[in-house]
Amino acid sequence: MMQKATTLVLAGAIAIAATSLYSPSLYGQGKKGGGDAAKGKTVFEQCAVCHDAESNDAKIGPGLKGLFKGAKLPSGKATSDANVMTQINDGGNGMPAYKDILSAPEKADLLAYLKTL
Repeated sequence: MMQKATTLVLAGAIAIAATSLYSPSLYGQGKKGGGDAAKGKTVFEQCAVCHDAESNDAKIGPGLKGLFKGAKLPSGKATSDANVMTQINDGGNGMPAYKDILSAPEKADLLAYLKTL
């Protein structure tokens, strides 16, 4: 009986530790200004094939300079972290979905970088 209780306590501790390790707050999500813009610039290199960070001129996709300074995104949706993250995750209009390509930390870093444009 004691061995069973010890096993349950140990299993619970492992579950709590795993939840903490993968908590979004570790990746800057859920806190203001999360993510590392410098790392996000590196992540953006794969986006730069289609998007220009230096202007609003379209390459294949829209230019992203000042993305967070406008009231609306190129898609017409309101500018918000959630709407930008939905676009990154789901793609659309020729843009691939990055939901399963980029990790949570990479997406947080990319979002931080996009806010600097």
